[in-house]
Amino acid sequence: MQGIRQCLLKKWRVDVLIPVNPSANINHIHSRKSLIDLTSSKSITGGYSIKNQVMRKIIAAFDGLKYSASTRQYAIQVAKEGNYHLVGVFLDDKTYSSYKIYELITEEGVSDARLKQYEDKDKATRMAAAKDFEEQCKKAGISFSIHHDQNIAIQDLKHESIYADLLIIDSRETLTHYTEKLPTRFVRDLLTDVQCPVILAPSKYKPLEKVVLLYDGEPSSVFAIKMFSYLLPTYAGLEVEIISVNPVSSSLHLKDNKLMKEFMKRHYPKAAYKILKGLAEDEIIKHLKEQPAGTLVVLGAYRRSAISRWFRESMADVLMKEVKLPLFIAHNK
Repeated sequence: MQGIRQCLLKKWRVDVLIPVNPSANINHIHSRKSLIDLTSSKSITGGYSIKNQVMRKIIAAFDGLKYSASTRQYAIQVAKEGNYHLVGVFLDDKTYSSYKIYELITEEGVSDARLKQYEDKDKATRMAAAKDFEEQCKKAGISFSIHHDQNIAIQDLKHESIYADLLIIDSRETLTHYTEKLPTRFVRDLLTDVQCPVILAPSKYKPLEKVVLLYDGEPSSVFAIKMFSYLLPTYAGLEVEIISVNPVSSSLHLKDNKLMKEFMKRHYPKAAYKILKGLAEDEIIKHLKEQPAGTLVVLGAYRRSAISRWFRESMADVLMKEVKLPLFIAHNK
């Protein structure tokens, strides 16, 4: 029986706890499709327990012509601390280049020689960006791979997000020649229809040292906290603060106080609670500007159809404009 158990454990892919009692019926294990190595994983009581080697997939999106070093650094930090697989998605959109059409025009018309010169330069720039990503991942000792997507950038990235647990991208990303005010058109379009949680990276990297969870009592804000805790459990060891805002005329009572604290006790038992009074956007911006540069902000609901007391679409927009902190954004659909 023990030999049969060993054989089954080597072949099965499961994501549920296995009874530590050696006499337990092996048929009670519920099979799923998660990658978990159960071999050579004995508990101190003589039975079997899970040796979790599930490797989540994180994608970091890059414009190879305007390579974001901060995105690379945040992505490598997250992947290394969580032992996740990191995919560098280089959006080599064929319709996008570093040069403008008028730069190709000479007195004789469009110069083929000049076009080839510019195309070769762009190719070399993109290759150098991917090479840097590869070298930094190797230096960090993480599992990684590289995708070169050559179709329409926004469509390719949304499609990539279907098969990712988390996406990291520079909050300033435009995939155009131009610099745009935040939030950029590309980022707004992405967040509206992305298929996984997103971390928006600021222009300068700072190691994460604190987490601020924005909570308004709505399902969307709780969902974002859940996704953050599931995807990035290692950050539970950082300083964690929960921020909520009530109207001036109300008390400092946390909405669904008992249920929320019961939930948080299981995820962030040492979290501090701060209830502010006033207009949500004003109070949150003011508070976040006082936080250290290594603070990650967690919020929910970016959908255009989302209805929330104050985590509506404009909240994420305002945070991108007003604070230079990484943002973790997740929405339930």
